[in-house]
Amino acid sequence: MKEYIRKYFILRRHNFKVAVKKAKRSKMCYAFLAPYAILFTLFYILPVVTSIFFSFTYYNILESPRFIGLQNYVNLLLQDDIFLIGVKNTFLIAVITGPLGYMMSFLFAWLINELPRWIRTIAVVIFYAPSIAGNLFMIFSIFFRGDAYGYINALLMDLGIIDAPILWLINPQYMLPICMVVILWMSLGTGFLSFVAGLQGVDRAQYEAGYMDGVRNRWQELWYITLPNMKPMLMFGAVMTITQSFGVCDVTMNLCGYPSTDYAARTVVTHLFDYGFSRFEMGYASAIATMLFLVMILCNKAIQSLLRRVGT
Repeated sequence: MKEYIRKYFILRRHNFKVAVKKAKRSKMCYAFLAPYAILFTLFYILPVVTSIFFSFTYYNILESPRFIGLQNYVNLLLQDDIFLIGVKNTFLIAVITGPLGYMMSFLFAWLINELPRWIRTIAVVIFYAPSIAGNLFMIFSIFFRGDAYGYINALLMDLGIIDAPILWLINPQYMLPICMVVILWMSLGTGFLSFVAGLQGVDRAQYEAGYMDGVRNRWQELWYITLPNMKPMLMFGAVMTITQSFGVCDVTMNLCGYPSTDYAARTVVTHLFDYGFSRFEMGYASAIATMLFLVMILCNKAIQSLLRRVGT
């Protein structure tokens, strides 16, 4: 046993020396990577580590952090009913708008890719516009106004479907479905753009070779040629879709108010915003952020493992 341990440490020392020699030979490469590595560490890695640390403390900004162990997580999962409502709403949004938006983005990109170049350019701009117009969802607040001047209410009353205006953005029955429609509309842009780029990058010679090898229709072409060549774009689109689905906050807060009626449009990020920026309970808010971070990582891993099977 002692001999085995001695050999193990000798091997580790040897590997370390080899790694140091390789690093010295590639020092110019590391020098070029250093600015990005420093910025990535300062603005991504360090905030995540700091948030995880504060999640085990009671920290209200005014006082020094006080270590309380897992108490924040216990309160979050066992005592915070509003958080559970936010989890339910967030998962409903993610399960419905995430896959649907992902498939719609790819379908639109696939169809638009067959259009002539100038028409394709105009269509790409139209589909991508909602994702870069930050407050464009406020248009929906005009459509779904709770009085007779709202476009939806006015239309339904003119058609004789309803007799009195419906409070769309106050009634808990309608709030979350309306938010899902807006979120779905705004989430098409980023994934759509990456899919268009991926479709443009597929070598046309592969399609010719595929038809020589027995591909007989567009669906076989899509499954055996297009999708395997687009795996990086599919991965990117999946990650962006999951991040956007779990990070919903602005749409629900601006359309349905903060807080919304009976917390019907409450999401995990809204709950995080409440405790972090309204109550200044940073320890509890960090616990919420850590839980959300872990769930997003697990979902990303599950989607990536699923997409690796595409075309195999």
